[in-house]
Amino acid sequence: MTENLVFPRGFVWGAATSSYQIEGAAKVDGKGQSIWDTFSHAPGKILTGENGDIACDHYNLYEADFQLAKQLNCKAYRFSVSWPRIYPIGHGKINLAGLDYYDRLVESLLEKGIDPYITLYHWDLPQSLQDKGGWVNRDTAGYFADYAAALSRRFGDRVKNWITINEPWVVASIGNVTGEHAPGVRDIKTALHVGHHLLVGHGLATQAIRATNSSANVGISLSVNPVEAATDSPADIKAADDEWNKSGRWFLDPLFGAAYPPKVYDLFGHDLIPVLPNDLALISQSIDFLGLNYYTRTVLGSKGFVNKVPGSEYTDMGWEVQSPALYRLLMKLNKDYNLPPIFITENGCAVTDQLTLEGQVHDARRIKYMQDHLISIRRAMLDGVHVRGYFAWSLIDNFEWQHGFSKRFGLIYVDFETQKRYIKDSGYWYAKVIQHNEVHK
Repeated sequence: MTENLVFPRGFVWGAATSSYQIEGAAKVDGKGQSIWDTFSHAPGKILTGENGDIACDHYNLYEADFQLAKQLNCKAYRFSVSWPRIYPIGHGKINLAGLDYYDRLVESLLEKGIDPYITLYHWDLPQSLQDKGGWVNRDTAGYFADYAAALSRRFGDRVKNWITINEPWVVASIGNVTGEHAPGVRDIKTALHVGHHLLVGHGLATQAIRATNSSANVGISLSVNPVEAATDSPADIKAADDEWNKSGRWFLDPLFGAAYPPKVYDLFGHDLIPVLPNDLALISQSIDFLGLNYYTRTVLGSKGFVNKVPGSEYTDMGWEVQSPALYRLLMKLNKDYNLPPIFITENGCAVTDQLTLEGQVHDARRIKYMQDHLISIRRAMLDGVHVRGYFAWSLIDNFEWQHGFSKRFGLIYVDFETQKRYIKDSGYWYAKVIQHNEVHK
């Protein structure tokens, strides 16, 4: 017997993308170079040898893509702005052609009854700023605030919801510890400076948006993998707690508690985070919502990470499918922090999609993944967590960072040779979820 879990009236249903992953048009209309333009062209950085120069050609095909989003019944669309399209060298003279492009995007969405949610920074830092130290250089946070103000002035009359930074932990750790992402640095001191200045940038950008648009809703999107111990042994529990401090609490505590967790200093050292007077007050100013990006959990023991949990299913990314952990995460965050309303700003899975001769994609695994995670979200809501909306990752297949085009997350299949789009079974399924505002249990 199936049970229908009905979501509250006004629950926001949407899908998400990011600029570098879909736009292409790498050197069009005055756009400057980003660190991902540089990184993806460096030999050996992208597993497939590909780059985002063309990507999904969304720069030219956005109208058709938004028509498909409307077909999926999306009420909201989260997209990021390419900073070097607006400021080719990161600051100084504005590139009006770049502003005009995003103006066309906003207008196209509104015409279709889709509410735009703008992410200011989804990792494509202007290369010119990286040449001056990138996020290690505190000036970058100031330039970021100027960029936020410029966008808010131009779009604030039509765009109400703003996300400052996407996944600062990934920027700091994967970009500057493991070096798997741009700019490809491998240095913990650099990462700690980057992490702090991202938070400072968030604080300054929040002020800048509100100064130019007093009715704006401003938030930040965090990638928060719950860290769970491999066993209930004290050693495993300690290992998991240490990792949670280094990942989740590293950003949650300053945002919602105006302090870094003491264990971060114990683990990294007291002199490595460049906190100036008033920084933590700036970082912890109230925000209107918290974006959470959830894909999987981390399982850890005293002997290291558990890469394969017996009996678990894994996606094409090698990530465990673990929807109950999302419920546990939401309940934990709700207990540990005084949070604003939450949006799930990314959730989805990569599976091997096959396009049939009839132009169909039967992705039952993706449907099951989304269904189970929506059930966990609704359970948490019924148990007191204020979740206001859900954005599927992603609207269309795209350039999956260091994996190139080899991993597909989209609700819509993209043939990257022809740029033709095909709605997958998961897209049709999601359209029905939105239409009825409910998920079947």
